[in-house]
Amino acid sequence: MELHGKIHELPKPAKLLVGFFIITLSFGYFTGLRFVNENTNATTQGIEEHYLGNEADEDATEMKFKKSEKEIITTVHNHVISMSMIFLLLGAILLITSVPAKLKKFLIVEPFISIVLTFGGIWLMWSGVLWFKYIVIFSGILLTLTFTTSAVLILLQLFKREKK
Repeated sequence: MELHGKIHELPKPAKLLVGFFIITLSFGYFTGLRFVNENTNATTQGIEEHYLGNEADEDATEMKFKKSEKEIITTVHNHVISMSMIFLLLGAILLITSVPAKLKKFLIVEPFISIVLTFGGIWLMWSGVLWFKYIVIFSGILLTLTFTTSAVLILLQLFKREKK
């Protein structure tokens, strides 16, 4: 079954559904990024303090405590499950676009690797492997770039007419 380019054949109501889904999903995703920035200042030190606390820092303006194992498990579990679903849906929609095959494959596979690295990395960092904070920030950035690229490409594909 050929899926490549089928997005162009969708009826208008289906295109509206996909378009509004992508816009709403993007609103939620970028709101989540704002939350991350508020808690970590998008820095490796901020990530470390958010999960490991800063009780030893006498100059800290806001006291943060190390997350409990239950909090880490809940955070990792919730994010891995929900983000897997987000990228499953994005990937399924990407399958029907006319985006070049290699780019499509990268945008479909990469997020799942980054999800494991980001949230597995948070767990490892919390467990004492502090250098993993660099992997967490790199994979988080890559995840966001992949999400943004996928969402923009899908929206563009919804309005693009297939060349015959």
